[in-house]
Amino acid sequence: MAEKRMEDHACCAHQLPPDYVPAHHADASEDYDHFLISAEPLSLDRACALVRSDAAGAISTFEGTTRGTFDGKRVVRLEYEAYEPMAKKEWLKIVQEARSKYHLLGTVMHHRIGEVAAGQTSVIVAASSAHRADALGAVHFLIDSLKARLPVWKKELLDDGTDTWKQNEPADMATHQPAAAPQ
Repeated sequence: MAEKRMEDHACCAHQLPPDYVPAHHADASEDYDHFLISAEPLSLDRACALVRSDAAGAISTFEGTTRGTFDGKRVVRLEYEAYEPMAKKEWLKIVQEARSKYHLLGTVMHHRIGEVAAGQTSVIVAASSAHRADALGAVHFLIDSLKARLPVWKKELLDDGTDTWKQNEPADMATHQPAAAPQ
C-alpha cells in the first residue's frame, strides 16, 4: 500500500512541507496496534498514550460503559467472558481491515472480562492518524467490528434477579467505505 502524502489532503496541505510523510503503517502490528482483555479496570488515558505520536493530528476514542437500565429494567452489572486466543486472531484481522480503509498510525482495542458494574467502562477503542476523518472513521469501524465479530460474550444481570446472555449484534458495515486513494 502506497504511503499517503500530506499534500494529498486538501484540508491541510499547507501545514507541513510537501515532502513530509508521517509514519503510517499499512499492516497491523503489535508495535502500533494494542489489544488487551483484562479483568482489571480499563484506562482511557493509557489507551490514548499507546496511540499518541508526534505525527498524529488526531486521536479519536470510544469508551463503552455499562448502562444502568435496559428496556425499563435496572441493570446491576454485566458479566463478560472471552475466548482470548481467538479474540486476538480476530482482532488482528479487524485492525488489518481498518488499516486498508483508513490511514492510521496506531490503534487500541481494550475489553474487560468478569463483572462490570453499571457506570464502569467495559470497552475502549482508540485510533490515531494525521487527520481527524481517518481517526473518527476508524474508531467507528473498529467498535462496530469488535461488537459484531469478537468472541466476547456478556450476561446482563438485573435487579429483579434475572439474567440474560446477550448476543453480538451485526453492524451495518456498508457505512464503512474505504478512504479515497491518494491522487
